[in-house]
Amino acid sequence: MKYYIVNAFAAEPFRGNPAGVCVLDEWLPTDLMQKIARENGLPETAFFLRDGRVDCLRWFTPLNEIDLCGHATLAAAYVVMEMIEPGASRVQFETVSGTLTVEKREHLYRMALPKRRPEKIRITDEVAKAMNIPIRELYSGRDLIAVLNDEDAVLHYRPDYQKLSRLNGWLGIVITAKGNSADFVSRYFCPELREEDPVTGSSHCSLVPIWSEKLNKTELVAEQLSERGGVLYCEQTQDKVMVAGEACLYLKGELII
Repeated sequence: MKYYIVNAFAAEPFRGNPAGVCVLDEWLPTDLMQKIARENGLPETAFFLRDGRVDCLRWFTPLNEIDLCGHATLAAAYVVMEMIEPGASRVQFETVSGTLTVEKREHLYRMALPKRRPEKIRITDEVAKAMNIPIRELYSGRDLIAVLNDEDAVLHYRPDYQKLSRLNGWLGIVITAKGNSADFVSRYFCPELREEDPVTGSSHCSLVPIWSEKLNKTELVAEQLSERGGVLYCEQTQDKVMVAGEACLYLKGELII
């Protein structure tokens, strides 16, 4: 099968978040797709299938299938618009999270993702001890989101994955704060994988509603402060979060299964 690695939310190699994109002729067994994702060893591998006139998409980490991945969706859209249908400016993916639309606007790929407003919760001793950093506010959704005092606190945070792994009621742990140059900044940690995700599009489905309310604006620029780093151009609409970013191709080849 044709296979690509695309760096999402980046304009150059070794930046942003790498995603694998497998182009299928027919669906493979789920356990085989999981093995491929594990073998690829990337934060996400997207499996793309054109079924008649419908484009379908599924996402796998090295450990399991997930219900939404922003950067791998952007990567898959890049593959469709640049490799499969050069010159196309719009693609719709059918996924377990509904229909996701991606449009190309000049050098940006703009995704319409579901808005997921998290619930504000009490800061418990368990969370405080596991994160070991002053927390201003705490939110719960798919991920646990901790609002910190400032950008420096986010930038210099050092996770203890053994402690974070005790917070197993969420997919990931997010820390965020008001930015110095960007509207807000964040970092995303995967305790189960014991690593940091470079740039996480799906977490902004919850981060954008939080910061849109705090800053009283609907258009926001976000920066993820991982080692690789990435910039996301976001907009909140009535029921969607629009997330846009650049992308660049790192690898194209074939998988022999």
